[in-house]
Amino acid sequence: MTRMALFLVVALSPPIYADEPANDGKTIAMPIPEERQVKSRHQIRIGEQAVAYEATAGTMLLKNDAGNATGSIFYTAYVRTGVGKTGLRPISFIFNGGPGSSSVWLHLGAYGPRRVSFDDAEQPAPAPYQVVDNHASILDISDLVFIDPVNTGFSQVAGEGEAKDFLGVEEDVKAVGEFIRLYVTRNQRWNSPKFLAGESYGTTRAAALVNHLQGKGIFFNGVMLVSSILNFQTARFEAGNDLPYITFLPTYAATAWYHNALPERAEDLGAFLARVRQFAQGDYAQALMKGSRLSAAERAEIAGRLSEMIGLDTDYIEQANLRISIFRFTKELLRDRRRTAGRLDSRYTGIDADAAGERFQHDPSYTAILGPYTAALNAYVRGELGYQEDREYQILSGKVNRAWNWEVPNRTGYVNVAEDLREAISKNPHLKIFVANGYYDLATPFFATEYTMDHLGLEADLQNNIEMHYYEAGHMMYIHPPSLDKLKADTTAFIRAALR
Repeated sequence: MTRMALFLVVALSPPIYADEPANDGKTIAMPIPEERQVKSRHQIRIGEQAVAYEATAGTMLLKNDAGNATGSIFYTAYVRTGVGKTGLRPISFIFNGGPGSSSVWLHLGAYGPRRVSFDDAEQPAPAPYQVVDNHASILDISDLVFIDPVNTGFSQVAGEGEAKDFLGVEEDVKAVGEFIRLYVTRNQRWNSPKFLAGESYGTTRAAALVNHLQGKGIFFNGVMLVSSILNFQTARFEAGNDLPYITFLPTYAATAWYHNALPERAEDLGAFLARVRQFAQGDYAQALMKGSRLSAAERAEIAGRLSEMIGLDTDYIEQANLRISIFRFTKELLRDRRRTAGRLDSRYTGIDADAAGERFQHDPSYTAILGPYTAALNAYVRGELGYQEDREYQILSGKVNRAWNWEVPNRTGYVNVAEDLREAISKNPHLKIFVANGYYDLATPFFATEYTMDHLGLEADLQNNIEMHYYEAGHMMYIHPPSLDKLKADTTAFIRAALR
């Protein structure tokens, strides 16, 4: 492996200032950050190949119809060198979700050329944290552009822009879409095979974005959905919505199986989950549909079967009216051990102030990864990539999440971008979809994703455009070494097939 300490810093535009009204009616000059790029050269080994590449850490301004700046997007791009015509190589645009998350997780966890060295399913040791070559990177087969949407990472509102211009389902799609159009244009990538990859809410963005960009003539070869959520009805525990109790059930069962919390533990996880799926969409769904018409005998029978599958006491299940919400489950499952189960990855366990609460005080699977990834990203960007910036890199912004506009024009009810994906595939029958699911993911459960994909309404001859993959890990399945290797193999095979 070779690494160059020489960085090429390029300012792409001079500082600009925009007049903006102040609260007192006067105008003040608001700085617009200049576009800049910091380039460096590196080499890693992926499999049997030595992969040389150019890294670019930079910013790009977004502008309104009048040509005035509204926002600045920070991105990190990796382009393989020495492989012929760059303009014809596949390129993948990658982001995470939140909403309010930077792209750090897929960047330094799954697909980028460098990754955080991480001990799986346990609280990490203290700093320093290691960034190592990522043997599972997909840079050998596709160039990569990691995008931090406005108000995440180093990206920010600028000039005439306001936060509300970016913090919403539709607003976000338009902004990220414009960044991709600009990047493709400036870097001569219009004729490259193109892919989108998103994780969590990033899959929501990706499904809407691929349809939005195809409407502008930017067609894609494939979309990678990692820990997917397209239809939010499948994950909202609200009065009158029984669907999440059904879609979360197999993940509850997988979690109880992992923690040896079942009365009788099946030997094979896959066979066990097949039985749970059948029960969830059969007898359990019918019982919930009956509501108060469910007889006492039926209620007791369903509660007993639930107890056998998810490890909770039958009395607790009956007291909850057969409906166990996620935060009750993560607190109750291991209560007798004075531990909680994780949400992002239910293999993790946490410790609360006491064992008597209704829900956990923190998600142990998130607190386990937050410190290492935050420290590693900040050290890596400023060190190896040479991008100097005093401002805080926003890893995951709760402020953005709380301010998010979930309203979508001409649509009512729960956010559901599954129709965008169906439309994109129907208009572009060559578009392939890759879906990665973690068995222990209680943020975007695999059975909820299966339900969504089964209800897209695609024509029969397009159903095979979607391929599902499963990993014995959680939301960030790539922190589990065997799953990281499997994700690499599965993604590589998917991209190659989508290129044919």
